[in-house]
Amino acid sequence: MTATTTLDPKSLGKVGVLFGGRSAEREVSIMSGTGVLAALKSKGVDAHAFDPGERSIAELAAEKFDRVFIALHGRFGEDGSLQGALEQLNIPYTGSGVMACAIGMDKIYTKMIWLMKGLPTPRYLSLTDSSDLAQVVAELGLPLIVKPPHEGSTIGITKVRAAQELQAAYDIAAGYDDVVLAEEFVTGREFTVAILGKGVNARALPAVEIVAPGGNYDYQNKYFNDDTQYFCPAVLDPAISAEMARLAVEAFNALDCEGWGRVDFLLRASDNKLFLIEVNTSPGMTGHSLVPMAARATGMSYEDLCVEIAATARLKLAKGQG
Repeated sequence: MTATTTLDPKSLGKVGVLFGGRSAEREVSIMSGTGVLAALKSKGVDAHAFDPGERSIAELAAEKFDRVFIALHGRFGEDGSLQGALEQLNIPYTGSGVMACAIGMDKIYTKMIWLMKGLPTPRYLSLTDSSDLAQVVAELGLPLIVKPPHEGSTIGITKVRAAQELQAAYDIAAGYDDVVLAEEFVTGREFTVAILGKGVNARALPAVEIVAPGGNYDYQNKYFNDDTQYFCPAVLDPAISAEMARLAVEAFNALDCEGWGRVDFLLRASDNKLFLIEVNTSPGMTGHSLVPMAARATGMSYEDLCVEIAATARLKLAKGQG
């Protein structure tokens, strides 16, 4: 991808921008999709809004879209279910395929694959109603992080500082998922790396460092407050920056992701060791979002980024398609 696009917008045909949906991240998705829709239209693309949370799959088929830009976040949009429906409808779509989305949406399975590939990620345990919470504290130490593995945007996440707080944290996360992720807490700096492309052609954009008030990069600080600071390109030792970019691409490819995405990191303060936290296969595209910020650091405008992503839409399951 280049800083400016020379693509003929008419070649994209009729483009559906899918946003809204039924997940807990509906509000954020609407902000993302509204921005993408306006950007595509500003570049002369025949773009149309479509909200799967309010309209049916039959209506989606009736629209006769030549391709769709997925600006949905969370369940029913980022988890592979919609991608499977689009494959059935023979509609090319942006982002990763069915399996990559399903795995990327599940933080536990993501960590399992990364560990099998020898990639660094914090120690973790999977929790259910029958788990021995005292043993969790003994194995992972304190503080620790408890989160629902299928939610994004920090929804349902709790930092547990004392053993007596673990049950309440589990109950919050269990309100979203039957199985809950407990993760070793890593003290350090927080980064994210956007990825564009696929396989050997996947490339990392400049890393973004996130400095949230009190170190709390929660839902409010992500999308609605202006107190969070972002540094892009992040100020890092060149060797660490190169390693972060390498790991981001490896982590992205390990799940067979493609098109675009974002990989989140922690850099441990005590020894500068990098840890992979999660992958986002349909990242935010709001005014506070990090993929557009990283793209701008390379000279690519938000509008050009949206067009370039839309141009990557293809079918993933059918050979010879796309």
